[in-house]
Amino acid sequence: MRLAQLLLPTLLAVSSAVARPARATGPRVGPPRPSLPRIELPSEELPVTSRNGTQLPPYSYSYYFEQLIDHNNPSLGTFKQRYWHTYEFYEPGGPIILMTPGEVDASTYTSYLTNSTINGRIAQELNGSTVILEHRFFGSSNPYPDLSVQSFSVHTVQQAIDDLAYFAQNVQLPMPGGDQLAPGKAPWILVGGSYGGALVSYAMNNHPQSFYAGYASSAVVQAIVDFWGYFEPIRQAMPANCSADIEAVIAHVDSVIASNDSTQINTLKSTFGLQGLSHNDDFAAALQENLFGWQDMQPDSGPGADFYHFCDVLEVKNGVSAGPSGWGLDNALQAWGNYWKSSYYQQICGSDDVETCLGTYDATNPFWSYTYLDNAQRSWQWLLCNEFGFDFDGAPANQPTITSRVVTPAYWQRQCGYRFPGAFPTNTTTAIEVPNARGVNGAYQGWSTTTERLIFANGVNDPWREATVAADGSPNAGSDAQPHLLADGFHCSDMLIREGAASSKIKSVQDTALQYMQEWIAEWVPSA
Repeated sequence: MRLAQLLLPTLLAVSSAVARPARATGPRVGPPRPSLPRIELPSEELPVTSRNGTQLPPYSYSYYFEQLIDHNNPSLGTFKQRYWHTYEFYEPGGPIILMTPGEVDASTYTSYLTNSTINGRIAQELNGSTVILEHRFFGSSNPYPDLSVQSFSVHTVQQAIDDLAYFAQNVQLPMPGGDQLAPGKAPWILVGGSYGGALVSYAMNNHPQSFYAGYASSAVVQAIVDFWGYFEPIRQAMPANCSADIEAVIAHVDSVIASNDSTQINTLKSTFGLQGLSHNDDFAAALQENLFGWQDMQPDSGPGADFYHFCDVLEVKNGVSAGPSGWGLDNALQAWGNYWKSSYYQQICGSDDVETCLGTYDATNPFWSYTYLDNAQRSWQWLLCNEFGFDFDGAPANQPTITSRVVTPAYWQRQCGYRFPGAFPTNTTTAIEVPNARGVNGAYQGWSTTTERLIFANGVNDPWREATVAADGSPNAGSDAQPHLLADGFHCSDMLIREGAASSKIKSVQDTALQYMQEWIAEWVPSA
């Protein structure tokens, strides 16, 4: 690939692309994606220079790689996959550190090229070069001009894995000697967090010849359909009084809904200002929304974080905080309801009516099947509906729960049918499960991976912890060849150098990881 082909304009016009509607009216809320935390680059970008003083393009400068549309059928041709790159710290013989941020527009993650992240620290310590590769069907990296079911035939976990390997094997990086850095000629380190972290494990398992070492933070390696475990780290780590009162309210909600007493149910919904919401499971699912703020927290978030504000609404009365057992059901129910009516509904729904914002049963709403590009939620939902599951629901009856058991995997899977008409079999006796979580775990080993020179870093406070190797049910304790490093962080905290300053345990994880990388890279020998 010639350098001239790489230096394409940042924005590509796709005349046949489906246009985005002026107002995508439909459910505004739902489970968060397992995305990396974002770090903003300075508003005025400072010059980037190599170690020999050469001025380099800014971190935000984008390049394009000719990626195969279908790795199973190369005759279909290629699409332009966007990437970012710097050789700020590179010296000959150093590693190439590759990361995909996963299910996002990657243009907002170029800070992961820098030494404010574990990627850049590895590069700085080991004289390496950093690369960010955008995932297919996110941002501007689209094999086809829409996000239709037909286009998504090449939107699979395996295609994403193969993208990483094909890129490493074929890219000519825009740097001196960039055509002589393929695996075997240079050590490639794959780095990622969350879903991108899972891809690190999967790709190293699937393409061991391409990636010499890996760092996987909060890596959701175990596909799980019935993912009530998302809420367990939250329940365990949140203030005890808040947890106790939320459990009490949720038990009451489930009891009232189970009664089938329409008067009681409507009274309950009215407490939250949600009496216009027709379906009980939509109402129960809406109450999950207050818990999702936990995923946005980091060790340096402080007491002003949204989640703690929500708990204060429930637990601070007349300036006095409740004891560990909370104030009890009556106070918690009224306080939670008043919070929705006074500010929270407006915060998440704006001027939309309750059915438009929180209802999920209008299958005729075109919102479900919009196919315009750069719709990260739709692209991610396709992977959930087909492969991962990760359906957020209430805990089993023998477990305490802070979310309603009225919400089940079937609630989310029904919406898959709305989003992707005709994509899923209606015959429940089909040999292939949908979502095929069992297939994903079988193909890439999930919790049980034996891949060596792979670091797993996790945080005990990460809501996605139960899908990582640090899960309570994981059979994999790690080893010196596959270190499992655990700190007091949240989601992907260890990828951010600033969180090491906020937590000595996170800093220890970061320092230990760098030591392993130094040892492994010192042992690498060329094979090509």
